[in-house]
Amino acid sequence: MSDYRLLAIDMDGTLLTSDKRISPRTVDALRKAADAGVTVALSTGRTTAELYDYRAELDGVISYAGLVSGGVVRNMTTGETLHAQSLDIDVARAVVAQGLAEHAMVQILTPEYSVMTHADVDRMPELGQGIYQRLALQWGHLVDDIAAFLEGHPSDACKINLHHVDRASCERTHKVLEGLPVQVAAGESASIEVTPLGVTKAHGLELLSEHLGLSLAQTIVVGDGDNDLDAFSVAGLAVAMGNAVPEVMARAHAVVADNDHDGIAEAVERWIL
Repeated sequence: MSDYRLLAIDMDGTLLTSDKRISPRTVDALRKAADAGVTVALSTGRTTAELYDYRAELDGVISYAGLVSGGVVRNMTTGETLHAQSLDIDVARAVVAQGLAEHAMVQILTPEYSVMTHADVDRMPELGQGIYQRLALQWGHLVDDIAAFLEGHPSDACKINLHHVDRASCERTHKVLEGLPVQVAAGESASIEVTPLGVTKAHGLELLSEHLGLSLAQTIVVGDGDNDLDAFSVAGLAVAMGNAVPEVMARAHAVVADNDHDGIAEAVERWIL
């Protein structure tokens, strides 16, 4: 038995295969880790409703989740929200306004829902988000006016994703956001993830570790993308998937197989069981 007591895993590109499924081998490995007394938690940019497709596989396996890139920490067994931090309303307005000015798809994540407009869901394929379109149609909270939604829910925006039409547009937004008190991470394609200043996956991991009475040295973090780097910097063991971006590879303590070849199961077998 290892000394690691908390396994925090990213979802897209890590737990999920390229076609957004969880392989049986990975589910079995995670169940064995949980049975061995290790707390298995998600560390994801997704929010609660975006997990619903995986309830059958993850029930009884995932006990906690750091959602919306560390802005929300939830007990997945009881449904209790242990922590939620939203963007200041004036800051959120500025982020949304910049996204709309660049004709980006603006996605507001609350502790429960992913909010976007009907029109933006229709153009998800052209924005490099086509693989998430079914998820948005099935579990998204769709509105006609994203700015009006924000005004009606001024304390609900824990994270705002801006999915741009191209890299040039994305870079213009990056420059504008430099003047705001926010945390910015690169997402998939030409996307930007915006959370309150200081809110990262590392922030969520620290809160969860404290809640569980564990030290960060007892944690394993597995991920593949730029938004995993902060969690890598505080984890006892930082593990990159074989499909991870170069900087994640460089910052990892170890590398496992890619998300289509059960890298998560490999990590469990190597460092937990």
